[in-house]
Amino acid sequence: MAQANNIDEYIEMYRAAVASNPECGTSHYNLAIGLMGKREFEEAEKELHLAIECSPNLAEAYAQLGGICLQRGDLEGCLDYNKRAVNSRAAFSEGYGNIGFVQLQMGNIDEAIYALEKAVRWNPKFIQALTTLANAYLIQGMLDDSIKTGKQAIEVSPDFPVAHNNLAIAYLEKGDYESALRHCDKALELGYEVAPEILKELEKHR
Repeated sequence: MAQANNIDEYIEMYRAAVASNPECGTSHYNLAIGLMGKREFEEAEKELHLAIECSPNLAEAYAQLGGICLQRGDLEGCLDYNKRAVNSRAAFSEGYGNIGFVQLQMGNIDEAIYALEKAVRWNPKFIQALTTLANAYLIQGMLDDSIKTGKQAIEVSPDFPVAHNNLAIAYLEKGDYESALRHCDKALELGYEVAPEILKELEKHR
């Protein structure tokens, strides 16, 4: 298929693909992605449902439907679609990452950790899952696990500010002020807004 020069061309290209082969789940999915790029979520949602009708194991389509639910603040809907995503493809790390993120938002820390550990097992370089997992460990008081996972995250992406922020807090909790200051400074340098109470506490140890 020819390359599209912009999002409107991309959408028209996949509208034509869907018109010529309505049974192709991938074309419906690609059209939905283009529509989401233009924030046309209602039409995108219809195309994602058609994609699943045509290709019931298209895990990415369930995950995108979950993303649309998240846009609307519907955490339960997001969780449900991502559970369907991992049921349709066992090793779908993105689905597990999304489940972990939503469970954390809902305050279900153990369930979040379980899902995020699976996401990272299937994709050890999944930076968002690593960072969310480090945060979940931190909330649970599992400081060594949080630090280990935070270090993995900055190995994957050295300039990911949230990972440095999590490490700063974990090291602060452990009383390793030198490491905490180093990661706090890096998070600030990368434009992250470190919580004022953390900054205040660390300033005592400069």
